[in-house]
Amino acid sequence: MTKLMSETPVILITGAGKGIGRATALEFSKWMECDLFLVARTESDLEAVKKECEKWKATVHTHVADLTDENTSHDVIAECVSKFKRIDLLVNNAGVGRFGNFLELTGADLDFTINTNIRGLFHLTQSAYKVMKTQKYGHMIFVTSVAAETPFEQSAIYCMSKFAQKGLIEVLRINARKDGIRITNIMPGAVETPMWGAVTPEMQEKMMKPQDIGSAIIHAYLQPKRTSVEEIVLRPVGGDL
Repeated sequence: MTKLMSETPVILITGAGKGIGRATALEFSKWMECDLFLVARTESDLEAVKKECEKWKATVHTHVADLTDENTSHDVIAECVSKFKRIDLLVNNAGVGRFGNFLELTGADLDFTINTNIRGLFHLTQSAYKVMKTQKYGHMIFVTSVAAETPFEQSAIYCMSKFAQKGLIEVLRINARKDGIRITNIMPGAVETPMWGAVTPEMQEKMMKPQDIGSAIIHAYLQPKRTSVEEIVLRPVGGDL
């Protein structure tokens, strides 16, 4: 672990109300003094995680937003910059999924997934990148999935969206290397999050926990500025479920 920054970092986390986003906010709060800009759809979730983070070392600002709307995505970035003057790290974590037999998935399932996982991700990233390019530094961490490379039978739309995310990341990295921006793709396997719904105790024992992914995000961020962690794959010890 490298020495912590002398300047308080500004960290924007999407999907911060639950699961990996919430755990990441808490992990950063415990590790270092930081300014957190937390984004999620549900105000009560954000207020709960804010209270937890403020017990540690974080200053927290929350923003309730549906990132499927292009203008809202731009507004989120603009508000963060207005509040904290810059963005050191964007954790692009917000994501959804609809699962089932390919022949039974609907247009509504497609729109629900694509609007968040592709449209929302694209517009928010584009706005944040413009800020970081002007700053001449920054770090973007994307929480995708092993489903960005590995097909799963009941995950046609979800896999499609995650493969698309990985494609965007690879293109973005070409530009980012010229602009001094670090790009990291975190690809977790099975993590016990609300997306899975109710799972049995036996399944829970096999799954990773959200804080495992949050810890990996922090380690990637705290590398020396000369070093970019480009990709991390995390799976349960027993492999994919």
